[in-house]
Amino acid sequence: MSGLLSLGLDEGVALVTLERPEKRNALSIDLRLELADAFGRLADDEDVGCAVLTGAGTAFCSGMDTSEFGGDRAHKERLVESSLAAFGAVARFPKPLVGAINGPAIAGGFVLALYCDLRIASETAEFGFPELPRGIPPSYAAARAALPEPLARELVLTGRLMDAAEARGAGVVSEVVAPEAALPRALDIARAIAAKSRATLREVKRRILLDAEHLRGPLAEDEERVFRAALLGDDPDEAA
Repeated sequence: MSGLLSLGLDEGVALVTLERPEKRNALSIDLRLELADAFGRLADDEDVGCAVLTGAGTAFCSGMDTSEFGGDRAHKERLVESSLAAFGAVARFPKPLVGAINGPAIAGGFVLALYCDLRIASETAEFGFPELPRGIPPSYAAARAALPEPLARELVLTGRLMDAAEARGAGVVSEVVAPEAALPRALDIARAIAAKSRATLREVKRRILLDAEHLRGPLAEDEERVFRAALLGDDPDEAA
């Protein structure tokens, strides 16, 4: 791996930090592979009671690294598989996950934020799906599992961005704090969660995941088909 992600563990809390600040933590193939590997290992680590996901620098995550799009068939398949592995590992993480949204969470970065169980946002945070012009439909499945239906529909259809204040009003984030306070506040909450019974936490998270699967399961399967077709250049009807 190429060191695009850092991991720390303290008081039962794993801190996962995306480490591409110069690229606004855009998700390259290597970073996606590291993300999938990290969440897979943390899921099996008995010392971890809760995890916090954040980004280095002034952005949480700007989404997929579009500079890597294209290439030959083998490269495109690697794009798809690394994406499904990373987002799947975060979406199915069996322990509580707190997002310290330290700045913009855009496109795939918004999906990562939505897959967190709780979100603490910096005043500088923004949220949305501006990727429509690239021909890749936004993840309505992720939006629908965490957002009110009218808002989910609006955001995936228009691509507009919400600021932190609107996100707080809509219940997308639990709190809005000063930029320097987002990570400390998220860690405080995570430590309080991790101090509770691990067996109880896993059972609560199991129910959260069951509810999310009920809301987004068929949608997620369909989106995976269309995502594969979009990146591989295949006909989505044939991919069905």
